[in-house]
Amino acid sequence: MSHAVDRYNSDMNAKSGSKAAAPQPNAAAKLHAPLARLLRPLVRLCIRSGMTFPALAQLLRELFVNVAEHDFALEGKEQTDSRVSLLTGIHRKEVARLRGAGAPVHEAPAAVSLTSAVIARWLAAPEFTDAKGEPLALPRNAEGDAPSFEQLVASVTKDVRPRAVLDEWIDRKLVTINEADEIELVEAAFVPSGEDDSKWHYLGRNLHDHIAAAAQNVSDGPRFLERAVHYNNISPKLARRLEARSRELAMDALKTANREANRALAKDKGGDARWNFGIYIYSEDADEQSETKEGGKDGAKDAGKEGGS
Repeated sequence: MSHAVDRYNSDMNAKSGSKAAAPQPNAAAKLHAPLARLLRPLVRLCIRSGMTFPALAQLLRELFVNVAEHDFALEGKEQTDSRVSLLTGIHRKEVARLRGAGAPVHEAPAAVSLTSAVIARWLAAPEFTDAKGEPLALPRNAEGDAPSFEQLVASVTKDVRPRAVLDEWIDRKLVTINEADEIELVEAAFVPSGEDDSKWHYLGRNLHDHIAAAAQNVSDGPRFLERAVHYNNISPKLARRLEARSRELAMDALKTANREANRALAKDKGGDARWNFGIYIYSEDADEQSETKEGGKDGAKDAGKEGGS
């Protein structure tokens, strides 16, 4: 049985520059194997979702041109079709056609932003949590300053009626109504599921940020925290038990981070910076994934090194 605990990187304030550095020697060749492994689950998702290779290839072509045009421009010089063609390997006529097509939209849908903000406040604000930091069951409305669902929504936005939010959340099974006619937040509020379109937003945002942090960590410059604890060659029973326990630890960490961020937000002057703290958990049956078996019993022997360095 092999095991490893990745070391933590203490630099939490790293920032990736707007312009990428010069390519590292042999980086493209070294990138081939990890990129193939990274893309495999995404290709599986594409096929499952009905996105064909030509459609994905067209998206990649547009992205290559857009990224080269905006992220690799030389300071003080106009970015030309010829240079974009040189950087991407895409024919200059095709570059000229694709430039200005625009990058994918990163903004969260309004409903997603509102839901996230209200739930975050319900999980963090002292007036809406109990002594253990758990979200209170809230009456629909209450007298004076007593906590209520109406007060919760109003503390985040005055533009949407609390009743409209409640109806939507009941339909999405984010809340339930208990016997005392109080509104209770349920676990589904943390994990978009079913036909909830917000899951696609979180897929793009969270994977973007995780990959962006990992990409920064193999480049020159300060590193982000991007570490994992992993054990190979264990029984399925132990894998399930570790997954369940890690869920508990992860939720505790996320709730703590959310409470501290929510408190700090009250005194923050605002700006254009962004912060995302995420946690992932994954387990699989080694018999189902051939790439897991490649490492054998020594598959985790190098994980004690700083990942991405």
